[in-house]
Amino acid sequence: MAVNLVTVEGVSKIFGTRAVLDGVSVGVSEGDRIGVVGRNGDGKTTLTQIMAKQEEPDGGRVTHVTGLAIGVLAQGDALDPKATIRHEVVGDKADHEWAGDARIRDVLTGLFDGLDLSGFPQGLDTVIGPLSGGERRRIALAKLLIEDHDLLVLDEPTNHLDVEGIAWLAGHLQARRSALVVVTHDRWFLDQVCTRMWDVQAGDVHEYEGGYSDYVFARAERARIAATEETKRQNLVRKELAWLRRGAPARTSKPRFRVEAANELIADVPPPRDKVELMKFANSRLGKTVFDLEDVTVQAGDKLLLEHLTWQLGPGDRIGLVGVNGAGKTSLMRAMQTAWASDGEKQPSAGKVVVGKTVKLAYLSQEVAELPGTLRVLEAVEQVRGRVDLGKGRELSASQLCETFGFTKEKQWTPVADLSGGERRRLQLLRLLMDEPNVLFMDEPTNDLDIETLNQLEDLLDGWPGSLVVISHDRFFIERTTDTVWALLGDRRLRMLPRGIDEYLERRAALVEATTPAPAPKKTGGDTRAAKKELQRIERQLAKLEEKETKLHAQMAEHAADFGKIAELDAQLRAVKDERDELEMQWLELAEDA
Repeated sequence: MAVNLVTVEGVSKIFGTRAVLDGVSVGVSEGDRIGVVGRNGDGKTTLTQIMAKQEEPDGGRVTHVTGLAIGVLAQGDALDPKATIRHEVVGDKADHEWAGDARIRDVLTGLFDGLDLSGFPQGLDTVIGPLSGGERRRIALAKLLIEDHDLLVLDEPTNHLDVEGIAWLAGHLQARRSALVVVTHDRWFLDQVCTRMWDVQAGDVHEYEGGYSDYVFARAERARIAATEETKRQNLVRKELAWLRRGAPARTSKPRFRVEAANELIADVPPPRDKVELMKFANSRLGKTVFDLEDVTVQAGDKLLLEHLTWQLGPGDRIGLVGVNGAGKTSLMRAMQTAWASDGEKQPSAGKVVVGKTVKLAYLSQEVAELPGTLRVLEAVEQVRGRVDLGKGRELSASQLCETFGFTKEKQWTPVADLSGGERRRLQLLRLLMDEPNVLFMDEPTNDLDIETLNQLEDLLDGWPGSLVVISHDRFFIERTTDTVWALLGDRRLRMLPRGIDEYLERRAALVEATTPAPAPKKTGGDTRAAKKELQRIERQLAKLEEKETKLHAQMAEHAADFGKIAELDAQLRAVKDERDELEMQWLELAEDA
């Protein structure tokens, strides 16, 4: 019988006058893999913090099994800005020690593309202070994953990871024996990793068996039977279920929900998009030319990203753009936006971008546009337009569109300065859609958006008649909103991938394998025994050198006032360190043979 690791009993948490959690009781057992979903601000992070005993509840209690080893990835990190990556991740372990650990090798390769951390200025010896938030987050995740825990609590672990990194993390967590509680809006990741779901809503937690696909089915079924939720919400859930059942063959590797019941539930639900109708409408709004790139070169400073690129974005095209970090996805989008904004005056360093005369572009960048803090949400939207035409006879007022994106009547009068990061992101998106663009560029649109808001956005885009380019690490969002996937693999070319992201991951794996040095010829039994014997000899020498180093440090402390003696001891210490470094290199080479 599985041991109960964490028990949450009747827990309440109040912020101001609002009960974020109201008498919640849940438990985590050995082997559980729980995904936590819900709207931003509904208490997902608060629940996990209380569960990990990082925050005190206002009522109720939390019990941990004796000796519970719990690892937490919070939204912020506790890394020492003065320390190096080496110190924070592998501590004081010598190179031959940590490099001989299979888990450490797997984590560093999965999160940083190699043991040398070539993406950082000084590799493992890079100081953490000047690094970006995304880089620090990956370091904190690596530090956590190389340790052993009974329970992992991860808050948005896929943030700042690319498609490959997310696929690696899913595989890594599947292989671990520890229990898992994860807060994320990445629906593909939830399907791959989780076997139970917690839906945090209105102070309560609803539990569901299975991954994200199963949760969508169960939620739709519950709404149908109870008939208590509003029609619009039911229809959205059923529409997403239809996508999951009719889309790519396996949204989840183990479709556990009852297929017959799911099919019955979606029998009268049309496909998400009428592609033919949307294409006709897009042609009428855009004409034949949208963006034509002719022999274009794209650069970022002195770095050449793309060359001899001839490519076309046509009316009604819905394109997902994926690729390795730094390959040029955002730079390509910006080059097209610059050509449009300057009426063709500003062109790339080589080649030409031709823009259709009727193109009206909206560009959702990764940066959130700054607005006056005293401006109210509704005022910020009405600044652009009072009503918006979403195509096919759908027209919404600014207030109605605000409600669609989670800004209730009361919230619409909140000053911009009081909004969270996710709410500002939603507001930025709202303002873009209110301007009725016919071409939409979206760079990481899912950042800071909860699943319910993503569903609303996807529903809006289903009927939006224009050309769309999406850059995202959210695999579900790309597959849900676009029709074709194009990839930048780091070789200065842009390729269409008929099989989408699965093909991208296969190509990347093949590319990595092709650039990995071939293994040395297999050693004979005698060679292996000799290598092991030599390893043991080196390890004994390393132990002696460590003892010698400790004695030298003690002598230096003893003769701290004798500068002549200190200089002599320091020279001896440097010689010992040089000898140790050389022996560690020999150990690493021999370890491969052994």
